[in-house]
Amino acid sequence: MADLSNYRFTASHEWVRVEGSKATLGISDHAQAQLGDVIFLELPAVGTEVKAGAKFGAIESVKAASDLYAPVSGTVSEVNAALTDRPELVNSDPYGEGWMLRLESASDDGGELLDEAGYTKLVGA
Repeated sequence: MADLSNYRFTASHEWVRVEGSKATLGISDHAQAQLGDVIFLELPAVGTEVKAGAKFGAIESVKAASDLYAPVSGTVSEVNAALTDRPELVNSDPYGEGWMLRLESASDDGGELLDEAGYTKLVGA
C-alpha cells in the first residue's frame, strides 16, 4: 500500500500532494473503486488557472461520469498525457502513474483538506 502521509484529501475524493509551491492531484483509491473501470478523462490545458473547490475536469467510467474538483488552487504546469491513451492507470495506480495534474504556485486557500486518518474515517474504511 502507498505511503499516504504526505497526501491530503477532499470530501469529494480528490487527493493532493504538495511539495513546496508545486502540487500533484488525482483521485483516491476509494473513488476509483466506486467508479469502476475509468474510460475517459477531461482535464484542463497547461496554463489553466484552477481554484480550490472549483471543477477542473471530469472522469467517466463504465458506471458513471463525475466532475473533478481541485483540492488546491494553482496554475496547471503539467497534465498526465499517459491518461489519454491509458485512462485505466487511474484504476491500477491512483497514487502513482494515475496522477492527473501538476500545479505551480499551489495554495490551499484555507480549504478543508483531510489527512489520511481523517479521509479513512470519512469513507468508513
